[in-house]
Amino acid sequence: MSEMSFEQMLNESFKTIHTGEVVEGTVFSVKPDEIILNIGCKADGILTRSEYTNESNLDLTTVVKVGDTMEAKVLKVNDGEGQVILTYKRLAAEKGNKRIEDAYNNQEVLKAKVTQVLDGGICVMVDEVRIFIPASLVSDTFEKDLNKYKDEEIEFVITEYNPKRRRYIGNRRMLLTAERDKAQKELMERINIGDVIEGVVKNVTDFGAFVDLGGADGLLHISEMSWGRVDNPKKVFKPGEKVRAFIKDIQGNKIALSMKFEDENPWKDADKKFAVGNIVTGKVARMTDFGAFVEIEKGVDALLHVSQISREHIEKPSDILKVGDEVTAKIVDFSFPDKKISLSIKATLEPEETEEAKSDDEAVSVDIDEVIAAEADDKE
Repeated sequence: MSEMSFEQMLNESFKTIHTGEVVEGTVFSVKPDEIILNIGCKADGILTRSEYTNESNLDLTTVVKVGDTMEAKVLKVNDGEGQVILTYKRLAAEKGNKRIEDAYNNQEVLKAKVTQVLDGGICVMVDEVRIFIPASLVSDTFEKDLNKYKDEEIEFVITEYNPKRRRYIGNRRMLLTAERDKAQKELMERINIGDVIEGVVKNVTDFGAFVDLGGADGLLHISEMSWGRVDNPKKVFKPGEKVRAFIKDIQGNKIALSMKFEDENPWKDADKKFAVGNIVTGKVARMTDFGAFVEIEKGVDALLHVSQISREHIEKPSDILKVGDEVTAKIVDFSFPDKKISLSIKATLEPEETEEAKSDDEAVSVDIDEVIAAEADDKE
C-alpha cells in the first residue's frame, strides 16, 4: 500500500460541502462590504453585504470582527474562481420564518424595531423576516402620523401567517386594547364618587375636555370646569396638560368629572358677602343690550341693568362701559337660591335734591329673569 502524499493528506483533511448546506466558519477577514470565512474547505467562504443583510449601507466591520464564528448557508460551491459563495440573511430568514410560525401558533408577544414607515402602515424585522403592521392595527386610537414610530421598538402579535405568499401581518392594537381594558377594570374597582383624582387632558371639544385617568377617560363638562363662566374650553385647556378634579358621577364605564371644589365655592357665605346694601367693586365681564354683567368675585357675576348705570338716560351699556372696566356699585337685590345679584351705580351716587332723583334712587331693584324675558319679547 503506497503512502499518501502531503498534498493528498491535506486535501483529505478538507470537508466536502454542497449547495444548500449550512456551514459554520470563523471570520478571518472583514471589510465594510464583505466577510471572508474559514469554513474548513479548500476554498474560502465569501459573504457579501447583500447576502448578509437587506440594509444597503450597513458597514460589516461594525457587526462582526476577526475571530467571530457564525453560521451561513452555501449558495454556490464554486463561483468560477474557486470560492464558496455564502448567504447569512437567507439562513436567518428561514430560521426567522420558523420563529414567526411558532409565535403565530402560540400568540407570543414579539418585540422589534420599526424599520420602515409606509402610507398604509409600518414594517418591523424579526430575524430577517419582514412583518407588516397596517395603520389600523398600530394603535388603539387613530394615528394621523406614523413617523413617530420610526426606529422605535414596539410589541405586537402575529395575526396572519402565510409563508407561501410571504405575508406576515402583525397587530399592536390587540395588545394595547387588552392593556387598556385591564387598566380600566383596575381603575373602576378603586375609584368612588367624590374621590379627587389627577389626569392628563387627552382631547378638548366645544362642550368639555376628556381627561385620561390612567385606564379610562373622564369627561370634564364645560359647566364643571370652574365656578366662573367658561365660554370656550379650548381657551382654558390644551392636550397634555395635567389637571386635578374630583369624580362627580359614575355611570357604568362613564366617569363625570368636576373642578368645582366646594372649598373654592364663591357662593360660600354669600348671604354676608353679597347682602343687599353692600358696596362691591368688580370688572365688566360681558355686555348685553339691557345691561352689563360685572364679575364681583371670581365665579360670581352680577347684573348691572342699563337703567342703573347712570342718572342720565342711556340707550345701551356700551355707550358708557366696555369689557374690562372696573366699576363700584351697590347690591340692590340678592337671591341665593337662584344665584342672582342685581347692582346699581346710581344707588352709590349722592342723591339730588329733587323728587325725580329720589324716585330714581328708590327704583333700583331688578329682577334679572324678567329683564331678559322682556328683552326677548321686544326682539320678537
